[in-house]
Amino acid sequence: MVTIIFIIAFSLFGLGYLKYGKFLSRIFELNDKNPPPSSTMYDGVDYVPAPAIVLFGHHFSSIAGAGPVLGPIIAGLAFGWLPVWLWVIVGSIFIGGLHDFSSLVISVRNRGRSIAEIANTYMSGRAYRLMLVFIWLTLVYVLTVFTDLTAVAFNADGGVATSSILFIFLALGFGISLYRFKMQIPWATGIFVSLLFFCVWLGQRMPLNNMPALFGNSVKTWSILLIIYCFIASVVPVWILLQPRDYLSSFLLYGSILGGFSGILLGGYALKYPAFTGWNSSDLGPMFPLLFVTVACGAISGFHSIVASGTSSKQIKKETHVLPIGYGAMLVEGLVAVIALSTIMMVGADDPLTKGAPLAIYGAGMAKFLSIFGIPEEYGNSFGILALSTFILTTLDTATRLGRYIFQEFFNIEAKGSRYIATVATLFLPAIFVLINLRDTGGNIVPAWKIIWPVFGATNQLLAGLALMVVGVWLRKKGKPSWFVVLPMIFMMAMTLWSLFIIILQYKFSLLGLIGAILLFLSVFLILEAVEILRAKK
Repeated sequence: MVTIIFIIAFSLFGLGYLKYGKFLSRIFELNDKNPPPSSTMYDGVDYVPAPAIVLFGHHFSSIAGAGPVLGPIIAGLAFGWLPVWLWVIVGSIFIGGLHDFSSLVISVRNRGRSIAEIANTYMSGRAYRLMLVFIWLTLVYVLTVFTDLTAVAFNADGGVATSSILFIFLALGFGISLYRFKMQIPWATGIFVSLLFFCVWLGQRMPLNNMPALFGNSVKTWSILLIIYCFIASVVPVWILLQPRDYLSSFLLYGSILGGFSGILLGGYALKYPAFTGWNSSDLGPMFPLLFVTVACGAISGFHSIVASGTSSKQIKKETHVLPIGYGAMLVEGLVAVIALSTIMMVGADDPLTKGAPLAIYGAGMAKFLSIFGIPEEYGNSFGILALSTFILTTLDTATRLGRYIFQEFFNIEAKGSRYIATVATLFLPAIFVLINLRDTGGNIVPAWKIIWPVFGATNQLLAGLALMVVGVWLRKKGKPSWFVVLPMIFMMAMTLWSLFIIILQYKFSLLGLIGAILLFLSVFLILEAVEILRAKK
């Protein structure tokens, strides 16, 4: 039964790419005769044309992260697998794919500018500056959540930590081989991908266990090291680390997708978890609206618009590459969400695994999927967690670089060395969040990612609605139909504003409650301004 459900999802994604993707390409009039910013504004640091397959790897690795795995698992446990499955399919094809594709197109058409800069051009200066603040805060939450998750994973499995560190050096070697020694992509790919999978095996032989406990906890030690890594990754040229790392990372996820795909098709797993458990969850709250902010990246994510308009638009080589990179990558991410959800489907409701962390559930599921190839469950579990941790790392370095861009934009600083100051400013709050002890509404100390996730989800999805709002304004200004953008925008705004209101009531005057109130104010102000512009004449 799990196999049939997965095949239906895979077929719907393929149909969506062929039909709805073609519709979007026609509406936005993709044309390779339009020179992209990577050629007209080439600088060798940020504006660098990349082959489609390399850029797809970078873009996909950056947007994937832990979102399409954690969100569906958390929501699936809370409400049952069916509501999550339906939202992932519909959301990815008609809302998330549209969001990513259109954000990338309008950035490419506007000199690789961020979604906030485009708001400045087509809306107003006030909307521009408020949106910069909104985006920057979103990136702070992304960095906080994913730094803590990665530190927890490294602390739990020293082999994963070893493989991840070795992988960074492989990425440096790949980038130098490709751009300095001019090695052909097929040769470089074959060599370095083989070394990548060798590092997966080597990591289990040389685990980094027993790390010193700074601030009273070895998880915090890993958090400090990850913050330092993010700083370095943000300031070096993209061709040295960002592009090659994300490209190589994509093969880990391709491997996990292939393993999950094959395991689901050939494993013959029975459907055990309930399809629907109720309209209200004791852990999350009401399904409407919290389902739509918990799943996040598996169906639509505002963070994708920052990646699309922040780094990917500066590396697009041809305009027609927008369809596979912008729309196609979102559908593949939806497929990852379905695979993650499948790890829930084959677990009984009373299984002790359902009480564990989402990473443990995903790792156990991947171990079962890969066991059909004769791979021991120990290695299958480590591979699944490593693939997920690797994508979290790619999200971290991309988010830091984007935060640096936004900070420089807001204060209009372009002086030599400003990228170092902007990077430190971006990493300051995440460093504080992951080093202090955060408490839930009951006063219990909980991991940073767990308490930040609801606010991250609401902020992330609000940003998605705001990005769709900017796209709708852009289409209206160009005299093109915008209804297919405006309708998803209204839905996302309604669900996320509702969620923010629930969060504010839950956390009241605590730090998270005040942050939720600020975000609610910013978003309402931007919505009112957009409504006024959309009512205006072309």
